[in-house]
Amino acid sequence: MTDLPELFRGFDRRTIDVGGGIEIFCRIGGEGPPLVLLHGYPQTHACWRRVAARLAGRFQLILPDLRGYGRSSAPPPAPHGANYAKREMANDVVRLMEVLGHERFALAGHDRGARVGYRLALDHPGKLTRLAVLDIVPTAEMWAAMDARMAISTYHWAFLAQAAPLPETLISADPMLYLDRTLASWSASGLEAFDEASLAHYRAFFAEPARIAATCGDYRAGASVDVSHDASDRESSKMIDVPVLALWGERGFPGQIGSPLEIWRTWAHDVQGRSLNCGHFLPEEAPAETAEALLQFFEGASA
Repeated sequence: MTDLPELFRGFDRRTIDVGGGIEIFCRIGGEGPPLVLLHGYPQTHACWRRVAARLAGRFQLILPDLRGYGRSSAPPPAPHGANYAKREMANDVVRLMEVLGHERFALAGHDRGARVGYRLALDHPGKLTRLAVLDIVPTAEMWAAMDARMAISTYHWAFLAQAAPLPETLISADPMLYLDRTLASWSASGLEAFDEASLAHYRAFFAEPARIAATCGDYRAGASVDVSHDASDRESSKMIDVPVLALWGERGFPGQIGSPLEIWRTWAHDVQGRSLNCGHFLPEEAPAETAEALLQFFEGASA
């Protein structure tokens, strides 16, 4: 992956030991209070390419590759994907930011990165100043809303969570076909939503068997450990105590199960948000609108 296109000129590259044998790769650039941007499946930090330039004048941006993705460590998945639970990934982010000297920070996450973000907010109260979640509702809510229509559009939730090595074997037979189809089918405009430089990054990481396995572990956790963590918080009436911005695509996943704002308001005290005219990949399908919404929301954040 050394010959991949440079997407964040002027940003530093860091690989940071966050403990437990995990190293997290990240890009760091911009000036201002710290803002972490977390990507989702099946992508890397490259998904923020079109948004970062608009935010770097106001914030110091930290763009990690999540555990199992991109250039970060990808340990073999434990049973039920326990080492890819969002709690573990959130701990990676907290430790990463502590190493970088930030005790408090703002966070925006898309897809799996947003699941890491809200888990971090629940598990580590006081760490976040503000939280933006892009095109998700909480994991337990997604599973509770699963019906025949949702099962077709979000089939990957059940498929990737199947016991190893079934999904790994099937994906590995033609990983580029699977990756490109996934990106195209979740976007309102197909693969045209993604520039070739970003696609090169996604394809390079997704060709690696260890990372295919890691991402399956991520979804196995999403069908087991992550649900139990959500259920525990519901039972104890734990709420997110920082302002939350929820953005979703009009043709994305959350809008299919009701009002995302109403759902998030049962999980957080202070929620605002709206839909954007796009599919699932807000940072790439609607970069200007996404950046503007994030700028307006995070302007009030302080580290």
